[in-house]
Amino acid sequence: MADLTRQRINRLRAMSNLEALAHMTFDTFMPEGHGLTPERQVNLRLAYETAREYAEDPVGWLLLKGGYGSGKTHLAAAIANRCVERGVAVLFITVPDLLDHLRAAFDPASPIGYDARFDEVRTVSLLILDDLGTESPSPWAQEKLFQVFNYRYNGRLPTVITTNHELEEISPRLRSRLVDPGLTRIVTILAPDFRRTGADEQNELSSLALHGHQTLASFSLREKELPQEERENLRKARDAAAAFAEQPQGWLVLTGEHGCGKTHLAAAIANERTRCGHPALFVVVPDLLDHLRAAFSPQSLVSFDKRFEEVRRAPFLVLDDLGTESATPWAREKLYQIFDYRYNANLPTVVTTAVEIERLDPRLASRMLDRNRCTIHAILAPAYRGGAIPARSPTRRRSTK
Repeated sequence: MADLTRQRINRLRAMSNLEALAHMTFDTFMPEGHGLTPERQVNLRLAYETAREYAEDPVGWLLLKGGYGSGKTHLAAAIANRCVERGVAVLFITVPDLLDHLRAAFDPASPIGYDARFDEVRTVSLLILDDLGTESPSPWAQEKLFQVFNYRYNGRLPTVITTNHELEEISPRLRSRLVDPGLTRIVTILAPDFRRTGADEQNELSSLALHGHQTLASFSLREKELPQEERENLRKARDAAAAFAEQPQGWLVLTGEHGCGKTHLAAAIANERTRCGHPALFVVVPDLLDHLRAAFSPQSLVSFDKRFEEVRRAPFLVLDDLGTESATPWAREKLYQIFDYRYNANLPTVVTTAVEIERLDPRLASRMLDRNRCTIHAILAPAYRGGAIPARSPTRRRSTK
């Protein structure tokens, strides 16, 4: 019996490939990160402490969510290494590799049959699944994962999962097991890619640094310039931006002519989010498309797929000046993919445009016109030129709210 147990543990270690991750321990993790804001330092420290506590007493499930390079795999590997030190049988494996190992067990030359291998996976004392969501979404793969999840869920077996996906993107059958508050603790890591320098914490796609002066406090209501209707409309736009910055839910679309203040409000929202320690990506739509095109270059330091994922999965995204981009089929398709993904995942998004929504690509317009998901505020004020001018007679234009 002892020999069989030892063989089983050796097979698990071979599948885990933990030797290559031996350097990923709690001692080598940097819980303060690289040049993070105080709020993100607190968030990363909490993730670190939670993982350490779990490693000493692995009970229930732990889900670590975060972007590429945020440290979630390091923490998961640190849990595995600590538990191995304590003599716990651990399987640490990326989800695509797990499925490959299961497929390989069908080979007649495999030293272990499929049933035995599958049983080892779903019954191991501690299972750590890295990169959930990167596997091929074939029916067979989804079925095998559900069987593993369901078995461990029913048995309340200790399990750690990492993913850079939103829960809404995960298969409903898997998600139903992951979101049980009586079993799973979910930790979202806000830190940016550890492989970038601290000076590069702000996503290089974002031009928010150019708008640092544009805050809610610095936004002018143009009291001495505008007639009452436009002043009240502008105040409502400012209040809507403040409310969205405090609690971003769904989408906010700001429309109006160039220079009316919609970009200032969008930047102010993003600045407020970053001030509170939350990541925000602010990008002008034509610049975004230029960045995506540049990623196809052999000299690009980042692949197109990763660049595209940075945008469409951004926890908070501001798309400025929609409608000023070159309306090529490729551009329309990329924008639609971003809109559709964020719409389905219900990710907080701010859009500004000087174009009437009905004149935009119908596929984009249909997302923005969904009043259950999106609030539209049409700014009536004309372009701001500075200084006070005599108030004009009230207009008959109407705000869409």
